[in-house]
Amino acid sequence: MTILFEEEVEFLFPFDYKEVATAVITKALDTEGFPYEVEVGLTMTDDVSICEINRKFRGKDSATDVLSFPLISYETPGDFSGLEEMDDVFHPETGEAMLGDIVVSVDHVASQAKEYGHSMRREFAFLVAHSMLHLMGYDHMVPDEAKIMEEKQKTILDLLNITREEKDNV
Repeated sequence: MTILFEEEVEFLFPFDYKEVATAVITKALDTEGFPYEVEVGLTMTDDVSICEINRKFRGKDSATDVLSFPLISYETPGDFSGLEEMDDVFHPETGEAMLGDIVVSVDHVASQAKEYGHSMRREFAFLVAHSMLHLMGYDHMVPDEAKIMEEKQKTILDLLNITREEKDNV
């Protein structure tokens, strides 16, 4: 597995974000039974930059917590059969499936953790789990889809013992 970490801004979390991201990405892939090694991009940015990205790619002039940019289209979420027949899914040098990119606002991680009363680690892990599900074809535009995503996010975090009860020790 290759995770391409990019830090566009300086930030300090009370946890090793690369370690948490790797654990969440791995658990999401394992939970979904993704059958190939993967490449995922993870960019850490701030509200100003994520607002610009959101405006450019989604037409929404506001900051958000996380954006997902899947590189694979699935007929059915979580159905990975047929990927080998698709063009441009696998990296030509590593052979890894290129799932896509995740962009996280460090500002939102901090503010939402405070708002929801849990740790920044939990908030960050949730956002990565959420985005990984998007990279594997899931969405939450209708209530039935949202329920499936919520259950899968909870399962991933529960398996990692990352709970809402977790608080920061800062």
